[in-house]
Amino acid sequence: MIKNQWYVVLESKEVRPNRPLGVTRLNEKLVFWRDELGKVHCIKDKCVHRGVSLCTGKVVNGHIACPFHMFEWDGSGKCVNIPANGKHAVISKAFTAKSYAVKEAYGYIWMFYGEAADATDRLPYFEELSTFGHHTVTQHWKAHYSRVIENQLDVVHVPFVHKSTIGRGNKTLVNGPVTTVDEETLTVKVFNTLDEGQPPKKESELKNIEKKSQLMFRFPAIWQNYISEKIRVTIAFVPIDEENTLLYLRFNQNIIKSKVLSYLFCRLGSIMNDKIAKEDQVVVETQLPKVSSNKLGEKLIPGDGPIIKYRHIREKLKSDEPKSI
Repeated sequence: MIKNQWYVVLESKEVRPNRPLGVTRLNEKLVFWRDELGKVHCIKDKCVHRGVSLCTGKVVNGHIACPFHMFEWDGSGKCVNIPANGKHAVISKAFTAKSYAVKEAYGYIWMFYGEAADATDRLPYFEELSTFGHHTVTQHWKAHYSRVIENQLDVVHVPFVHKSTIGRGNKTLVNGPVTTVDEETLTVKVFNTLDEGQPPKKESELKNIEKKSQLMFRFPAIWQNYISEKIRVTIAFVPIDEENTLLYLRFNQNIIKSKVLSYLFCRLGSIMNDKIAKEDQVVVETQLPKVSSNKLGEKLIPGDGPIIKYRHIREKLKSDEPKSI
């Protein structure tokens, strides 16, 4: 996992009032809850006193309370009440729990995977989508999140894995693709075409060609298929552990303004999203090694350019180099 980054970990609707929620994210067992103002908090799901899971406790005065002895913690991880020691007892810092910075935006719960004091303000999302209607489907893949992301940057597999859906047309020849990187986004322009005996065009031959539809990725784990100005498909890749990933697949549209009709339109789009992703899932779950890196020994081709670039940036971010890509 890449440290010092904001990850989507849940949808907002999953964290309900007065209902602590325990989940595994980024290899850690965590508990989420809302305080009396509705703000979401997150600490490690383990009582520092006797090791009990806090998610089976309850919310008391905006704090998470352990079900065993009713110790309470606030959102910063500070223990604020030990009933057995009395109401006015001074509580040692030794009872502090590991906490994480959390934000709620775009219908997601985001967690900063690092020290809360180092959390940046900006979230790696596509801000314009806040005005779009959307519908989400969720999938659980038995694969490392890096492999799942690479699948969405793989322009070579489309006519084979998706030959009855988005890969119809037998466009097996891969021109380019054109992969660019700015301060926060990796962008891929796809130029696949029919193979009529011609050699594929090199990336350098295509760089000046305008193309509105494109794939866009923001580290550590947000992807967008920019189909048109008003229709987008997004995926938030949620790392559970080294072998499991949750996908929040969204169909986003800004054509229909009626809430009812927008929901129906997005729901139809989600049905297709679900089908296409499941076509990928059965293949990606077989990949070995489970975790992607620059040193797998795979024999890559020019069409794998976006994956090569992704791996390079990921390795850089995993190191102690600056956070910018």
